[in-house]
Amino acid sequence: MNGNVPNDIKKRPAAADGLTSPTFAPAKLKFPKHIHNPTDDKFQEIADSMLRRKTDGPELHYKSSAPYEIDEYPIEENESKNYFERQLSTRPTGSLEQIAEENPRVNRLDCFQQLAQHGHVNCKIHYLPLVYFNLIFLNRPDLKLKLPPFPQSAKEPKTRESNTPKFPFFEDTFSEFPEVKEEYDLAPDFQRINISGEDTSGVHISDLEHASKALVKALILRQKYMMLSHQSFPKITARFLQNLLDNEDFKGMKEGFAGNCLNPEEKSHPIDPPPKTGDPFDVPIPDSVGCHLKMKQGVTYVYADEEALANDKPLELPYPVLKTFISDQNLMYTLISDGPLKSFCYRRLCYLSAQFNMHILLNELKESAAQKEVSHRDFYNIRKVDTHIHASSCMNQKHLLRFIKKKMKTEGNEVVCFDKKLNKEMTLKEVFTSMDLKPYDLNVDMLDVHADRNTFHRFDKFNAKYNPIGQSRLREIFIKTDNYVNGKYFGQVLKEVMSDLEESKYQNAEYRLSIYGRSRDEWDKLAKWAVTHKVYSNNVRWLIQVPRLYDVYKSNNLVNSFQDVLENIFLPLFEVTNDPSSHPELHAFLRYVSGIDSVDDESKSEHIQFTKDTPEPEDWTGLDNPPYTYYLYFMYANLAVLNHFRRERGMHTLVLRPHCGEAGNVTHLVAGFLFAENISHGLVLRKVPVLQYLYYMSQIGIAMSPLSNNSLFLNYQRNPLPEYFNRGLNVSLSTDDPLQFHFTKEPLMEEYSIASQVWKLSSCDMCEIARNSVLQSGFEHEVKQNWLGLNYTKEGVAGNDVTRTNVSGIRVAYRYESLVNELRCISSGVKSYDKSRKSENSLSSS
Repeated sequence: MNGNVPNDIKKRPAAADGLTSPTFAPAKLKFPKHIHNPTDDKFQEIADSMLRRKTDGPELHYKSSAPYEIDEYPIEENESKNYFERQLSTRPTGSLEQIAEENPRVNRLDCFQQLAQHGHVNCKIHYLPLVYFNLIFLNRPDLKLKLPPFPQSAKEPKTRESNTPKFPFFEDTFSEFPEVKEEYDLAPDFQRINISGEDTSGVHISDLEHASKALVKALILRQKYMMLSHQSFPKITARFLQNLLDNEDFKGMKEGFAGNCLNPEEKSHPIDPPPKTGDPFDVPIPDSVGCHLKMKQGVTYVYADEEALANDKPLELPYPVLKTFISDQNLMYTLISDGPLKSFCYRRLCYLSAQFNMHILLNELKESAAQKEVSHRDFYNIRKVDTHIHASSCMNQKHLLRFIKKKMKTEGNEVVCFDKKLNKEMTLKEVFTSMDLKPYDLNVDMLDVHADRNTFHRFDKFNAKYNPIGQSRLREIFIKTDNYVNGKYFGQVLKEVMSDLEESKYQNAEYRLSIYGRSRDEWDKLAKWAVTHKVYSNNVRWLIQVPRLYDVYKSNNLVNSFQDVLENIFLPLFEVTNDPSSHPELHAFLRYVSGIDSVDDESKSEHIQFTKDTPEPEDWTGLDNPPYTYYLYFMYANLAVLNHFRRERGMHTLVLRPHCGEAGNVTHLVAGFLFAENISHGLVLRKVPVLQYLYYMSQIGIAMSPLSNNSLFLNYQRNPLPEYFNRGLNVSLSTDDPLQFHFTKEPLMEEYSIASQVWKLSSCDMCEIARNSVLQSGFEHEVKQNWLGLNYTKEGVAGNDVTRTNVSGIRVAYRYESLVNELRCISSGVKSYDKSRKSENSLSSS
């Protein structure tokens, strides 16, 4: 393992170092240069074959992933399952107590042994009902039954040992912590499912070794890219990788298993963040550090002074160079195409689903009871964040109609646009007169902004729904920030929607505003709009979305090359970081911006491959649009350099949270795995078992919008959100576009309501999804401490304050233990591989 890991992974800088000092000191972290080796050529061949198939049609989804939907069983497993169901259906179905009472000559142990001859079970059964016995071990004909001793008789005196619930997994885990034995009674009391034996993976040891080695390589890549860009990586997975590097046993943190006992300070910590007073955009302006900036080959370089610029000696602000990324990308393509690895990941995902179903059967009532014990807290008054919503469509259609009518009555004589054909200014009343409309005539149907059955797989028709009454002029007037009235109406309607959020108190949102990259002053115009109209709310933070529309700009002669787009997007951010006084309004606005998004129709075919021979941005001057991964790589590279620069300046960093996996190619999800802290949609992930398992172990946030998907790409019943959730992926619910998909003024609650009814989600399920949404969001650390508790960054149960989240400690403990189990399974495979390699080397040397 040690030979495959670059040194920069072993020495990670602390996440909070240097954030308080406004002085500038260049980072010392250096990124190792890529060294070519023969394996790269093999990976390149595999990647080339994938990319060639990609241009032939949608077959790639199945060639590079699995030829089946994840939720379907292979035929042989179905037949095996049906066979055992038929066999067991002929057996007595009563409990062991009933069987023993009906036949006094047969004791309980004999009953178990007789069943074992037909069920062949290899697991410790802790007095579960027979139906659970059948469910768990239906498909394991190769196993034997091991029984614990039965409990003492009710007439016998009960000792402390007999009173303590026995949780085999818990005991095995705590055996690694002798000092934790005394805290055993603090553990959440619920029914755990234990699979005994040295190997619990269910596959041959060689397959386990192969899969474990491959998965660890992928996780190390993910950790490297997150570290280089100052984005988050889960503590538990990072510790797992560090234990492998140090050749130590992996184990869960004791706080992650024990019950959460809050101290007085934690209990008394305010639940509501302190409200901001005064002007939220009145912020101090730091001094300039006098650096010089220049973009080369699509990436911005920072120079300490003019002399360094003349000598081309930039500061060491590391990012992965193109050759390194292409090599890492080819490795990922190889992994998701590997047959044994796909089978292994598919089996583990199915196991996680079955395990969660068993957990619900055994513990649902306990979870519900634990929630009822929490005073004043239920689903309605826990914090939830709409993690994926576009600002231009954040209102519902009735709200927009009411706003347009109101402005027609109160401000009909105000000049709102300039007609180039008539060469004159037009008032709002004249605009509607030109369309032969009166305010009274307007209705929701005439507005025609709601998606319907005609938008399914028609992204062009969906985009047209952004134009009220089919008129792009009304869109320009009412839902644009840069127009003839300087975005006044858009700011007003946004503030009305924000007011609704503040009234609800517990609902929050991350609105997306657009930066197109057509001109250098777009950032300044957007910031001026926000500051001028005071578009701010304690319940709202911003993300900046960048549409992938280079081909449109180029065909209209707005840019000369793709590098022009990158310069227009990123150079203003570097300039305001270097000298905030050069863009004071942008400096103030960026305080409430948490990240950058990449948006457009993912289903568009991509005929250009992104390889080491692909033209660099300054040479990309053709009319073709670059592929998705090309966009994401250069956005990530610039963001990584920018975050190093901002961190050294004591400013907050930005994250990459793109639309990814809604449709299109699975290669988009590979780019998302390497570059993005969170993604939106992730529907295609259901077809790629390897990536889905990696997203689970990396706990990558996925903001899903089932109602949006239902109108555009995937029917509601087929949406994979419940499967992702059951398996433990970090999913949240979001609305995407309430203007097109929702009817009420609380679209997020509408989303939760429909999901709860269709998929029969429990209160604990919905509260867990809401907690995920807060964790995924870009709200400040201090705000999350108010909403989730002071310890929310800790692992497992210790990080959950049930009095704030209403998520039972039982559910959090189950999720934590499941992830620990999966990581321990992978750890055992890696150690077995290393051990076999050592023995082979010793034999060859002898």
